[in-house]
Amino acid sequence: MKIDRIELVHVAMPLIYPWRTAYGEDAAIHSVLCRMSSGSVEAWGESTPLAAPCYSPEWGGGIFATARDWLAPALIGKDITSGEQLQSALSLFKGNHFAKAILDNTWWALQAKLKNTPLHRLIGATRDVVPVGADFGVMDSVDDLLSAVGGAVEAGFPRVKLKFRPGWDVPMLAAVRKQHPTHPVHIDCNSGYRISDLGLFRQVDEFNLAMIEQPLQHDDLIDHAELQSKIRTPVCLDESMISTRRAEQAVALKSCQYVNIKPARVGGITNAVAIHNICQQAGIPCWVGGMLESATGVGICIAVSMLDNFVYPADIFPSSRFYHEDMSSPSIELIRDSNGVPSVKAFDKLPEPIPSRLEKLTINRAVIRAS
Repeated sequence: MKIDRIELVHVAMPLIYPWRTAYGEDAAIHSVLCRMSSGSVEAWGESTPLAAPCYSPEWGGGIFATARDWLAPALIGKDITSGEQLQSALSLFKGNHFAKAILDNTWWALQAKLKNTPLHRLIGATRDVVPVGADFGVMDSVDDLLSAVGGAVEAGFPRVKLKFRPGWDVPMLAAVRKQHPTHPVHIDCNSGYRISDLGLFRQVDEFNLAMIEQPLQHDDLIDHAELQSKIRTPVCLDESMISTRRAEQAVALKSCQYVNIKPARVGGITNAVAIHNICQQAGIPCWVGGMLESATGVGICIAVSMLDNFVYPADIFPSSRFYHEDMSSPSIELIRDSNGVPSVKAFDKLPEPIPSRLEKLTINRAVIRAS
């Protein structure tokens, strides 16, 4: 397809409840949406690195400028026939995975429209429904958390994820485990600890968790391999897993037993599928995470989650979990699968922004056209 026009929109989406993790707190989610056109057909994509460079080195305003000034001009007017070709065209620019994902995700959404094929089918998925888990950030009190976790367990969510950071760690986890001694639970440390905290993770071993997600530095594989060799609980990589090369290295080093794949974090759908395949060949199960995107971005995450090796319940939420009003339509709703488990269904047509809502949340906008 020839890329004729690229529109970029930086937005801030206010949350119902602040999202607190080991790296800080977000009251609004900063995201960049893209509208890409080929001839008379256009489609939307999204990438959401948050407001500040704390989850990763990238941030909303930064990826907007990078895509506007460098990445979009490298693609505009070109005939791009595959995700691999798109990634090759952007490979001159080092890193900037969230910024590249803006364009990669949107190219795939546009390709699905041009081929009149649901995105999940286009990338090779055979499923239409996947189960999802329940996630809880750092809350005002442990009592608040216990009430929320109890509601999730009662609602049938197949696993619970808890944010875990200094000051909200072992005592919190002990309280949850006392209330729910056998329910699948894992913790997400968001790079908040170091290998010198081995003693703490040996305490965590006693809680029989499904996994420990990203316990150590955001750019580390070696210390994670050491930690995994010294504890029983499976280690899951999230922030550290940013490219196919990182996936190959993690497999070789035995840095983890699970991988969380977020399409935006790894540079887009093209790389997400490739990392999924690397992990599948290595016997490492995966699951799809999200970045609190609007329904536009979540629809993309849902499509990717339908691939075969995504076997752990996904981090995908109904729009009402975080937003009074989703910016895009249709909004994300949970369903029950054939076993009654909370799940999501893949879209035949991906959600797109509602113009009036998009306008209300816009911080910056740019249009790049073919000359």
